[in-house]
Amino acid sequence: MKLVWAGSALSDLEAIRDYIARDSTPYAARFVGRLVQSAEILEIYPEFGPVVLELPGKGIRQLVYHNYRILYQIGGDRLAIVAVVHAGRDLSMLESKPWDVS
Repeated sequence: MKLVWAGSALSDLEAIRDYIARDSTPYAARFVGRLVQSAEILEIYPEFGPVVLELPGKGIRQLVYHNYRILYQIGGDRLAIVAVVHAGRDLSMLESKPWDVS
C-alpha cells in the first residue's frame, strides 16, 4: 500500500507545527515528525483506523495521534491522508472538505 500525503494534509501539518512552535520550535518539529511516523503503520495495516462516523458514505477513516485525527481514504493500492485536524473540531464545520476532492 502506497501512502501519500495530500496537499491539504501537508498544509495542516505546517499549521500544527507553526502553532506549537510559538512555544517551542524543537518540540514542534519533534511532534510533527512523530505524528507523521505514527501514520506509517497504515502502509501495512490500511484498515487499522475506524471509519469516521461523522462522514457517512465518504469512506474516510481516522488514526488518532495525541489530540489530532489523521483522516485518510483508501483507493486501490493507494492510501491518501487528506487532513489532520484537532480532535475537538467538528468536521462538518470545516470550510474546506478535502475528502470531497477527487
